[in-house]
Amino acid sequence: MAELIRTNDVALISVVEALLGEAGIPYQVTDRNMSVLEGTIPVIVPRILVADDREAEARELMVDAELGEWLRA
Repeated sequence: MAELIRTNDVALISVVEALLGEAGIPYQVTDRNMSVLEGTIPVIVPRILVADDREAEARELMVDAELGEWLRA
């Protein structure tokens, strides 16, 4: 799995989930529940992961949606 985005911004996570879902790209959001338990402490940040073989497609989708600035290097 490749890390696509790491953020505490729940609105951004929702948008990315919708985009990936509509494109048929499987994804996983990790640490979502842990970040809620921790509150605003930026110790555990949710990450959006995609399969390695779909990473390039997912990155292109994010850039096309003008979300490229959020992509992890």
